[in-house]
Amino acid sequence: MNKNFLLILVLVFVSFNAMAGTPVPDFRVQQVADHTYVVFGPTQTPNAENLGFMNNPGIIIGSDSVVIIDPGSSLESGRMVLRQVKKLTDKPVTHVFNSHIHGDHWLGNQAIREAYPKAKFYAHPEMIRKAKESEADSWIKLMSKLTEGATEGTRAVIPENSLADGDTFKIGGLTLRIHIMPATHSYTDAMFEIVEDSVMFTGDNVTYKRIPRFNDGTFRGTLAMTEKLISANFKHYVPGHGPTGDKKIVESFRKYVATLYGKATVYYEEGLSDFEMKDKIVAALADYQQWPGFNENVGKHISLAVLEAEKASFE
Repeated sequence: MNKNFLLILVLVFVSFNAMAGTPVPDFRVQQVADHTYVVFGPTQTPNAENLGFMNNPGIIIGSDSVVIIDPGSSLESGRMVLRQVKKLTDKPVTHVFNSHIHGDHWLGNQAIREAYPKAKFYAHPEMIRKAKESEADSWIKLMSKLTEGATEGTRAVIPENSLADGDTFKIGGLTLRIHIMPATHSYTDAMFEIVEDSVMFTGDNVTYKRIPRFNDGTFRGTLAMTEKLISANFKHYVPGHGPTGDKKIVESFRKYVATLYGKATVYYEEGLSDFEMKDKIVAALADYQQWPGFNENVGKHISLAVLEAEKASFE
């Protein structure tokens, strides 16, 4: 064989592998209800160690098909989720639902599209718009940077079907109901109720044992949303990050938001700036100081809460 041809083959192989992502190892799958399973991701920020996988993909197995909710942050995360599906059933994946715009939840769509080209993808219309505009590319670049290249090779498969509050789907003998409130975690959020299982997938509208970002959402909207979720009293709540549980996990998250926003509002009205009130608010949040994301986010949250309180004072 020609030496130059061999060299070309080697270069192509090296180039291909340099562009490929790092396979994500299998994560634990837990059955939380009769038809509902969750692949629990770690609660740390995406990094080279967790390969970007950190959310809680859902697997709902119907009579003749499978629904996946939020298949993760990359092509390899999505492939890992599909391996877990195949351990549970040989039924095809027919529907994928994405909870919001943040790429750690939905960039795994690519793996589902490759394996099941006829699967239908759904999301909030604003999520679809933002992803097409620029956010899909931004999240692909961010995930690659945070994981030191572990998610390379991932491309955006943007949902083509829009959701509205109250939409109801009958899939494989199961009922999936859509819940949307206008101003919560990111203004692109949809939540998914599996009616027969009394399961609610909250997306990042609720997290447990992890502090989320609030850059794109509102504290007041989140408080209204969590109050509604608590009143609904579903048997199981699957947060965007962290362990599944009953309504106590929603109450815990709500307490964080209510404490931070409530105290920021009071101190703002007393004339304190965000940095002057930070130590007092941090002390009041002692129960949350060990949650991943607290140290990185609490200062930002206080600043955002002050801005929201200021805005509310003019309404």
